Amino acid sequence: MTVRDALRFDVDAVVLDIEGTTSATGFVVDVLYPYSRARFAELLTGRADEPAVARAIAQVRQASGEPDADAAAIERTLNTWLDEDRKATPLKTLQGILWSEGFARGDLVSHFYDDVVPALRAWHAAGSALYVYSSGSVSAQRAWFTHSPRGDLMPLVSGLFDTENAGPKQEPASYRRIAEAAGAAPDRLLFLSDRPGELDAARAAGWHAVGIRRPGEPYFAQGVGDHAQAGTFDEITVSTTGSTV
Repeated sequence: MTVRDALRFDVDAVVLDIEGTTSATGFVVDVLYPYSRARFAELLTGRADEPAVARAIAQVRQASGEPDADAAAIERTLNTWLDEDRKATPLKTLQGILWSEGFARGDLVSHFYDDVVPALRAWHAAGSALYVYSSGSVSAQRAWFTHSPRGDLMPLVSGLFDTENAGPKQEPASYRRIAEAAGAAPDRLLFLSDRPGELDAARAAGWHAVGIRRPGEPYFAQGVGDHAQAGTFDEITVSTTGSTV
């Protein structure tokens, strides 16, 4: 049996992680994180009354146990979470606001591995729905796919999920919520991620799961446990009933 035969899936939808899967983690850490870090203070002091910002501020205060934290204290907490690469929802919300505006201004252009966009276009053309599930906020995901080096990819995407509208990425319940929202049976969904804990959770929810292992990514050496694995998207064959790509 060839690798391509082993990684053949008849599913209705593919759900994509971003960092380490479609795109380089290094780009996020080296480009996007500093971009948001440099702009947190202005966002927290000048736009604290905006609903999304106010909600995130309240969430930071609750999570840090500092109900009276001022903007400077909140910024320190956000930067600590950044240093720890913590997948905290309010951090991702505020980053998403800043990144979306940066992409819209042309300050930022997202990154995709070379094999990803051709595969996404082929899978979409074959009738498979495509969804994104990332710890980054929905607004950040939308900006990422809209402002790609290959143009606007959002027409390929049927829906976006994050830790706020779906839940934590290492909990099976989150994948059940996504399946319900997508209107798909669990065994008709394929999840692609580089993180074994996420793959475990997807499989526990009844999904198919493939670990993506790209040299240089943080989870490459760790591997993906006992999950099927691929080094690139073009090693994976996705079909819906009656078509194969």
